[in-house]
Amino acid sequence: VEKEMNQKMYPASITKIMTALVTLEHASLEDRITFSEIVYNIESDSSHAGIQPGETMTIEQALNALMLESANDVANGLAEYVAGSISGFSDLMNEKAAQLGCVNTHFANPHGLHQEDHYTCAYDMALIAQAAYENTEFRRLASTCTFNCPKTNKTPDERYFYNHHKMLQSDSGYYQDWCTGGKTGFTSDAWNTLVTYGEKNGLRLVCVILHDNGADQ
Repeated sequence: VEKEMNQKMYPASITKIMTALVTLEHASLEDRITFSEIVYNIESDSSHAGIQPGETMTIEQALNALMLESANDVANGLAEYVAGSISGFSDLMNEKAAQLGCVNTHFANPHGLHQEDHYTCAYDMALIAQAAYENTEFRRLASTCTFNCPKTNKTPDERYFYNHHKMLQSDSGYYQDWCTGGKTGFTSDAWNTLVTYGEKNGLRLVCVILHDNGADQ
């Protein structure tokens, strides 16, 4: 089923599916990342994990912050860790998109905050989401409901990351037992965006929704 599947639209934070996939292909979960001042290079009111320059954690912990809390500061840090810069990481994202056969996609950052030259379409996001789901570690990340991140060298308290995909949360009113994960997104330009994975009776499906108004849609 499709509607306008090749139309150029803005992805918002479902971008982080590609960010996670590229990171998993270039780093090990047990590797340690030390964040730089790049964590501050985001919109002040956007989602973040409160990462401080000089803070260190494992790639696994960072990826949970990325996927569950949609942490834009972490997205920047992962991009710098993997490729040395936002632009270098965006190049890797675009190379992967081309490899997967995407037809109307260009990534300019690892987090999905609005840029005119950062766009995709539903067909391409389905390709990206499908490729990510074939990665065992990504499947685990996408299906995790909560993650406790231990204290770090800069943060004396545990952080608790909570998956925003309501179909995974049994107390949300939207819970579906066939839902195996996904990623939410929102900006004022992209509106609500959503990738959802489902498995039932031996069938796997991925659903991509772009530019919808209201999380209940």
